[in-house]
Amino acid sequence: MVLANQDFLLNLLQTPSPSSSEMEIQKKWIQYVKEFADEIRTDHAGNAIGVLNPDAPFKVLLAGHCDEIALVINRIDDQGFLHFDQMGGINPKAAVGMKVTVLGYQQTITGVIGVNAQHHGGLKNDFSLEDLFIDCGYKTKEEAEQHIQIGDLVVYNTKPEILSDRYVSGRGLDNRTGAFIVAEVLKGLKERGCEVGVYAASTVNEETNMGGAYFAAAGVAPDMAIACDVTFATDYPGVNKNKYGDVRLEGGPVLAKGAPINRKINQWLERAAKQLKINVQYELTPRMTGTDADKMRLTGKGVPVSLVSLPLRYMHSPVETSSLKDMEQEIELLVTMIASLTGNESLNPLDED
Repeated sequence: MVLANQDFLLNLLQTPSPSSSEMEIQKKWIQYVKEFADEIRTDHAGNAIGVLNPDAPFKVLLAGHCDEIALVINRIDDQGFLHFDQMGGINPKAAVGMKVTVLGYQQTITGVIGVNAQHHGGLKNDFSLEDLFIDCGYKTKEEAEQHIQIGDLVVYNTKPEILSDRYVSGRGLDNRTGAFIVAEVLKGLKERGCEVGVYAASTVNEETNMGGAYFAAAGVAPDMAIACDVTFATDYPGVNKNKYGDVRLEGGPVLAKGAPINRKINQWLERAAKQLKINVQYELTPRMTGTDADKMRLTGKGVPVSLVSLPLRYMHSPVETSSLKDMEQEIELLVTMIASLTGNESLNPLDED
């Protein structure tokens, strides 16, 4: 299948957006969204927010974070090799032998993450990021410092691929797919019409501190908020479904259930799914969700939240993989649910509909 506005998705996925350096992707997001938003807002965290019906008293905030995990240079040795720490949850085993792009202070530089040849003993079983390094072809520290400095960020040098006209694979689907989805929901609601205020936010820093979500919710002061993120698919070899649940690509959007989640919002989403004949899946978030929803919930007087997630294989690897069909259905689900709101709804779970 071809996803509506798939070129926009692929454009986002090809744009480096490491946590703390999301400016380039935000500019592209704004350029796209401004064509149908009533207004665009930004804030000091770096969030970009497209708004529909800004004068409506009832406000719905959608948050999809645009930042991706990355490496950060912390040392350059005398031979010009770059050593690094993580900016977000990097899996050291997935980094071995990867081609990378160093976002240098003057230009971008190609490098490779070197690996000790198996003939020379290979890597020890319990290796960490400290055992890895980046080779950009420099011969001395002085040569490397002409292009790179401490604190420069690094992303895997991969491009998104469409698999069997069904899935998309690449780095940073977590969660640039979310930034794509909230933009498409805003566009769908513009075309369909809605009575409530809608604030679609491409948020920053989720992979490191979730500060973008806090700034967005504190600034908007919404009546309700929905985080649009990814969750762990378990439909590939080697995953213990008894432990981690059964979540499948093309199984539909995933709704969270747990203490942080407002039951009313989930009921409205389930009602919309039934209307659309869309299957939904479930994940458990007993204490926290681990997403932007946690920060949005605890702003201002408190914000009722829900979490709608896209099933994702191979989380935090260079080849994250998700379904185009699931994305399309999540957009349709959110558009339908939000379009049904009148602004007179109660989010209090003790109130009957």
